[in-house]
Amino acid sequence: MTRRALALALALVAVLAGLGVTAASSGATPRAAAEPAGAVVLIGTGGISWSDIDEESTPNLWLLLRDGSSAALAARSVYSNTCPVDGWLGLSAGTRAAAPREGDTDDAADRACTGPPSVVSGQVAEWGEYERAARATSFDAPLGLLAEQAEDAGVCVRSVGRYAAAGGALPDGSIARWSDFDPDSLLVDLNACPVTLVDVGVVRDSEDLPEGEFAEQTRAEQVRTIDSRIGAVVEAGPNGADFVVASLADAGRSERLRLVVARGPHFGPGTLVSRSTRQVGLAQSPDLTATVLQGVGLDVPDSVAGAALTSNPAPDNSERRAASRLQTLRDFDESSHDVHDLVEPFFQVFAYGQLVVYLLVLLVWKGRIGSERTRTAVLSRVRTLSVAAAAVPVSTFLANLAPWWRFPVEMVALVAVVGAFVAVIATAALKGPWRYWALGPMAFVAAVTMAVLVVDIVTGSRLQLSSLMGLQPVVAGRFYGIGNPTFALFATASILLATAVSSALVLGGRRKAAAIAVTVIGLVALAIDAAPVWGADGGGPPALVPGIVSLLLAVLGMQMTFRRALAVALGVVLLFFAVAGLDWLRDPADRTHLGRFIQAMIDGTATDIVLRKGEQNLELIRETAPLSYLVPVAILVLAVVLARPTSWGSRALRRSAEQGPTLRAGLVALLLTLTIGFAVNDSGIAIPAVGAALAVPLIVSVTAATLLDEAREVSPTRAGRRRR
Repeated sequence: MTRRALALALALVAVLAGLGVTAASSGATPRAAAEPAGAVVLIGTGGISWSDIDEESTPNLWLLLRDGSSAALAARSVYSNTCPVDGWLGLSAGTRAAAPREGDTDDAADRACTGPPSVVSGQVAEWGEYERAARATSFDAPLGLLAEQAEDAGVCVRSVGRYAAAGGALPDGSIARWSDFDPDSLLVDLNACPVTLVDVGVVRDSEDLPEGEFAEQTRAEQVRTIDSRIGAVVEAGPNGADFVVASLADAGRSERLRLVVARGPHFGPGTLVSRSTRQVGLAQSPDLTATVLQGVGLDVPDSVAGAALTSNPAPDNSERRAASRLQTLRDFDESSHDVHDLVEPFFQVFAYGQLVVYLLVLLVWKGRIGSERTRTAVLSRVRTLSVAAAAVPVSTFLANLAPWWRFPVEMVALVAVVGAFVAVIATAALKGPWRYWALGPMAFVAAVTMAVLVVDIVTGSRLQLSSLMGLQPVVAGRFYGIGNPTFALFATASILLATAVSSALVLGGRRKAAAIAVTVIGLVALAIDAAPVWGADGGGPPALVPGIVSLLLAVLGMQMTFRRALAVALGVVLLFFAVAGLDWLRDPADRTHLGRFIQAMIDGTATDIVLRKGEQNLELIRETAPLSYLVPVAILVLAVVLARPTSWGSRALRRSAEQGPTLRAGLVALLLTLTIGFAVNDSGIAIPAVGAALAVPLIVSVTAATLLDEAREVSPTRAGRRRR
């Protein structure tokens, strides 16, 4: 008998025995079919990214990449970095989970990871600690879900290796089929059950470990050892099985995208696709739980926060195509990792730089420095600079059209690419036929911003991924649609565009046409933002609708009364539940967070979601201080300026209102939207801050243009007086 024949015989005997034991112990027929649809071997590791893979140092992973389907994996758990046991607990629960971490540091990411669990008399010894940690995190992680689903259906699960015990345990922590990793017994261990979870070890980066952890081998040595074990598992595994290799954890304190690759009957050469991320080549950890369950013919529970992976096939398994896929996967990893570290310094330089410039403008404007001729020159430059600053946000998205992360100094490359797009957009805004109108450049930049975001959202959000103001895959909060920073830019651009268009029409005596324009722009923005297939934004419509309605009423010459405000609020609530309810009616794997929130309400866990989002908001405020503290102050100041016609700010805006009759109403609408967005969204502090990054320079450009026109009119008069 050959080795493969022996493996098949052992697998058949073990499966039949497992089904018999389960049926006998339960005294009832299993809920699923007696014969599983297939076999799945999930090989779990940690700390490995696609940047570690090449044909020479990791030959087994290279072969899996060449002959199978692959993707970058967002391995985010409860904390900003993921420990090995966290990844396995997440696999068990189908959602984020983490083991407790001992230490005195405020940030759990700086604490040492706990080691692998111990199995004593068929029980995971640390299970009680894992359960307590799960209850304390508000993620409501149902530990043991994977094994329970399989057992209820009469499908046995085998765990090999200490970390794998955490993935294969039942909800009570018991594990009947477990053995330590032993190369000599792999043939038996891997052919015992339709579902096999194998722990082949993890990579721990000695240069990135928190205090209290040590790595005995270099990173390269650890990677080679794990690659060798993966090859042994694939060699000993059953024929006809799907092999899924996943790096479930980080290598230390730094978080980044990891790897997942699958090969078998359902996964030929190609790229993995996740319905939960809606991205080709990008998956998240809960997808693995769904993939294992579906791979053996079991239903995926609604509580699993992922979807089963599928394959987007390649034409062949050539080395050239494999190398091309590897480069794409490395780009995912490098861009997401590099941009994550650049976001904070970029925003600080951008925000503080603008504050300094606007302070100088104020001093020049108030006559504290410079002559009248100097002030005229400065105002001209200020208009140019403010339009350029307003072009920065949309340029941060367009920058992803170029592979800036491949350059040695990423920040320099990214700034250069952003600067190139800024130059193009600002030049077009200031040199086009609209330049003679004070609101012209504002309208152009707002239109470009809105158009770029609309095209990106409806085509898959690829420009937003790993951008300075977009979606961060390593955070694994959102992979598609409209996140909070994107909403802030999108809503701000939409309202300012509606303001400029309505002002132009009102100036031409076409007030009804102005109202229609505001309605059309608002409906387009709302549809893009709220539709589950596009923006899938639950917190956006409650903020956007009141702003658009406020502007529309102002254009029509109507006031926002209490009854109208109440009607708008009721309409927003009904709209949210209508859209979320329709999303909930879809297949669970296709639901966005709107539909999942409705399911959470049904399950009674919606409160945990609300509390968790509130905690995230407070944490973001602490992390971004002192800039975050300026947000409520800025909102209050703007409200006062708009409410008091006698203030110097309103006097300046009143001058601009001659060229923009709906400008003040537009700013009120924008203030309303950003304030509500700040109040109702998780990480809401980012909404007014990011919105201001677009709105403030555009408002300054309008004011500068108005003052510049006045200065040019006054200067000849004063010059004539001096000659007389």
